[in-house]
Order: sequence, then C-alpha cells, then structure tokens
Amino acid sequence: MLDIDALISDRAHAIDVSGIRRVFELGAQLENPINLSIGQPNFPVPQQIKQAAIKAIEDDRNGYTLTQGTPELLDAISAHLADDVSWTVPSDDLGVMVTSGTSGALLLAFLTMLNPGDEAIIGDPYFVIYPALGTITGAKTVLCDTYPDFRMTAERVEPLLTDRTRLVLLNSPGNPSGVVLTNAELRDLVDLCESRGVMIVSDEIYDAFTYDDAREDGRFPSPARMSRNLLLIRGFGKSYGCTGWRLGYAAGPKPLIQQMAKLQQYTFVCAPSMAQVGVAEAFNVDLSDHVAAYERKRNMVEAAFEDVTELVHPGGAFYAFVKIPERLGMTAQQFAEDAVQQRVLAIPGNVFSQRDTHLRLSYAAPDETVKAGLEILRRMMGKR
Repeated sequence: MLDIDALISDRAHAIDVSGIRRVFELGAQLENPINLSIGQPNFPVPQQIKQAAIKAIEDDRNGYTLTQGTPELLDAISAHLADDVSWTVPSDDLGVMVTSGTSGALLLAFLTMLNPGDEAIIGDPYFVIYPALGTITGAKTVLCDTYPDFRMTAERVEPLLTDRTRLVLLNSPGNPSGVVLTNAELRDLVDLCESRGVMIVSDEIYDAFTYDDAREDGRFPSPARMSRNLLLIRGFGKSYGCTGWRLGYAAGPKPLIQQMAKLQQYTFVCAPSMAQVGVAEAFNVDLSDHVAAYERKRNMVEAAFEDVTELVHPGGAFYAFVKIPERLGMTAQQFAEDAVQQRVLAIPGNVFSQRDTHLRLSYAAPDETVKAGLEILRRMMGKR
C-alpha cells in the first residue's frame, strides 16, 4: 500500500485551501444565503461575445492555438493597448501574449523571473494567490504593510528592497480593498523600481471597474503610461462576466514575454481557443452601465457604514474592506462566522492578510441582496 501523504511535496503541504472556498462551502449549507462573498460580476456575458464564441465552436476552432494567442485576439489587445497606454505591441522592445487567466500570467511571471530564494514584494492585504506564488516557485514573498489606508507607496516599499528583490507586485484597483493608487503615487513607485533595477508587475484585472472619483484625466491610473519597463497583466473574466473562460493577457519587455511564452508551452499550452475568439469582441463592448451600477452599489456600502465603523474609500473593483469595530472585541473570522448565522456570507480579513481586523464584502450582487446584507451587518456592528 502506498503512503500517499509521504509522496506529497512540501510545496503542496505548505499551501492551505483558500479561505474563500471555505466560505463557499458554508454557503452551500444555507438556504437562500445573502452572498456578499463572490468575487465575480453578477451580469451575463455580453451577447456579442457569446455569439462569437459559439460561432468559433461551430466553425470547428476547437483545437490548440498558437501559444501566444489567436491572431484576432492579439490584434484586438494590441489595438487596445495602443489607445489606452500608448504601447505598440508587438514591437522591437515589447511583446504580448494571451494567458489562462490573470492567475496564469502571474504564475508564468514568477516562474520566469524568480529563482529559489529571490524576493517579490507584495502588499498586505493581498489577493489570496500572491503569497502562494512564492511558495510554488521557491521564492520569498515579502509583505509590505499598507494599513490603515491600503496604499502600496514607494515610501513603504523602499525599506523592503534588498539585493534579492526581483519584482514588486502591484494591484490597483486592489482586491480586497478596492483602493486605486493615484498617478503621483504610481510615478514615485515606477521611479523607485527603475532606479533599483526591480520589475513592477502591475496586476490590473479590475482596470475596467474604476469609478469616476478615482480616474485622472478621465482614465484609470496605470504605471504603463509612465514606463515600458514593467509587466502589465489584465484580463477578461472580471470585466466581461466570463470568469470561467480563464482568459487574461500579459504585455511588457519582449525578452520577458518570450520566456513566459516558452514556459506556457510546457504548462498551460494555450488559453481556451473558442473563448479567445469570443473575447476578441470584448473591446467593442460598452461597460458603462455596469460600471455605473457598481459605483452606485459602492455608494450604498459607504453610506451603510459611515456612522458605524471605518471604511477606506474603494475607488474601483467591486469590494469593500470593512473594519470590525474594536468595541466588539472580536476578530473578523469570529464576526464572519456570526454573520453566517444571519445568512450573510462575507470573507474574513485573515484570508487576505496577516491581520484579522477587516471583512471583505463583494457588492457584485443584485441591489436587493446588497441592501439586505448591509442591513444585517450594520445591525451586527451597532452604532459607534
């Protein structure tokens, strides 16, 4: 009889099951839960994207694609980046590739740039995959404490830089906080990293969901408008409601993209073929109504907690990271467990952080769900 546990690697043992999945499992046991935990849009995939994917299947475009992506999707991404950040890709110095989700792009980036023992700086709080990327690749993730305002600034990053630092992983708009950095903050961070020979990896998965009060000159602030010496990662799943299609893309220095593509050949092979054809239509879709709806829900969340607890203003994404009032004398984990008893599902802060002081709410839900959940959480927190 094989001792299966003895065959499991230290790498696998070192990674815990996502705390988000645990909340999903709790929710499955509830009847009619008020779900404020799911980090995906609650609107359907736009019809023209669906139809393009269906046509691709019917046209038998179901086999492998080129590792770097289908020609029509690469062309669409290139046109978008030229308009949005003034990057010409591909070019002599820049490359672009389609990936199996932004998570796939992040994993390829870490595998490409980091040797065992090298360091990557990530913000705390962080998206759940970020620390695991270090464990998977044998690198060290160094946490940058961004409390209480959740802004990953050059001032906070600089003391953490060492001769082993290879990259700084930036996420704006951020998950779980929804915080959007300003152009001035991004400029300082770009200047710092370039002066120290460190690559910025800018995870901009929520770029489409940046609200008016966080935009500058009518645009989402991105370090890609300030430098070509960084890796830009964006995706389609969150923006267009097709998270299960697993589609993202990476653009940046050509030698880096070429090496990432080489690793993709031996891992993911390529992103799903018919889905690539479908999202080639994505940049022609008008998301303004959905963005406006989420901005309105964001305002509902802020209004619900303004006289109850502390909430850092979310300028984008569809999350709020709400502080559990200290007067309650409980951790976010304890509060989240109590909330389940009230049928409300939210994610405790220890899933995203070394601290357990906040609760992540996703307002990517129908208005009535958001309203019902906010009423219960507000009542649980009580007045100041």
